[in-house]
Amino acid sequence: MLPYGRQSIAECDVEAVTRVLRGDWLTTGPAVGAFEAELTRWTGGVPCVSVTSGTAALHVAYAAAEVRAGDEVITSPLTFVATAATAALLGARVVFADVQPDTGNLDPDAVAAMAGRRTRVVTAVDYAGHPADYDELRAVAERAGATLVGDAAHSIGAAYKDRPVGSLADLTTFSFFPTKTVTTAEGGAVAAADPERHARAARFRNHGLVRDPAEQREPDVGGWHQEVHEFGLNYRLPDVLCALGISQLRRLAGFRERRRELVSRYNLLLRDVPGLMLPEQRTYVSPSWHLYPVRVRDGRRREVYDRMRAAGIGVQVNYVPAYWHPVFADLGYRRGLCPRAEAYYAEELSLPLFPDLTDAQQDRVVETLAGILA
Repeated sequence: MLPYGRQSIAECDVEAVTRVLRGDWLTTGPAVGAFEAELTRWTGGVPCVSVTSGTAALHVAYAAAEVRAGDEVITSPLTFVATAATAALLGARVVFADVQPDTGNLDPDAVAAMAGRRTRVVTAVDYAGHPADYDELRAVAERAGATLVGDAAHSIGAAYKDRPVGSLADLTTFSFFPTKTVTTAEGGAVAAADPERHARAARFRNHGLVRDPAEQREPDVGGWHQEVHEFGLNYRLPDVLCALGISQLRRLAGFRERRRELVSRYNLLLRDVPGLMLPEQRTYVSPSWHLYPVRVRDGRRREVYDRMRAAGIGVQVNYVPAYWHPVFADLGYRRGLCPRAEAYYAEELSLPLFPDLTDAQQDRVVETLAGILA
């Protein structure tokens, strides 16, 4: 089966990991800071906190934004459920706003219609690696007195109006799952320009521990003393995975370029295939393509999915609208809330896209898809 996405591991990645395995620190050591510093080079200098997954990154970001019970978090339904679930776990009410029909990104006008005095956070999702319209979303968030969060699980290395992802929102989250552009096997990070939010994020990922005597309530107990002022969790990313992340980040430019080449080839080879809509790109955006999401028209998406998989081509669907999951249905969310997102989902199909995909493999994907739709 040709997968829709997979990691690219080179000998330099293996060597980076084995150096840590032969050293003194498997976790909470120097590779953590080195990885965070390397990641900061891609966020325009915005400092980062590494965590154990993209889901953990969202949880940490919402905690850093001080999301509490009774707050509202507005986000897109066209995302993996974690974008909403982590807000709900903190007691927030998740409000789903509709998406733009071309990019699948959060629609600022839809957010503006729903923002109110209880809105604590607006969370954009850079669907498929195409950055959302951050300037418009920031204006909406500021009018509501809300924090702007960017779920950049798909878009590391991308830019919006010549500004890098990681510098566009108040808090930005990344994912390093194997199908993503850069991997640490499992892992994530939060970028936070504001020092107080950065400090809250760093504490939350480490049980909420306060070790600086200047910040402790009883600083003179002894050198072993540490305090918890607010609850946190163990979301620490270990050195062995950070070492892999450092090596992968140094390959990020090459990963992005190969993905761009593959997207350009798909655009050329599929442009005349009937019953197919290709992904859009805004002129002011430089995407970091994580997915290649086509739209299969005329109600044929299920047929195409089944026949492509039967042919050994691992297409995928991204994503079931978040509020369609039973956990949200049981909370009273109903289908029909975001008709554009639901229409997008009904036609979406992600074709294989990863740096090690060969031209010959891509040709096979195109020929199989075109043959089915002919």
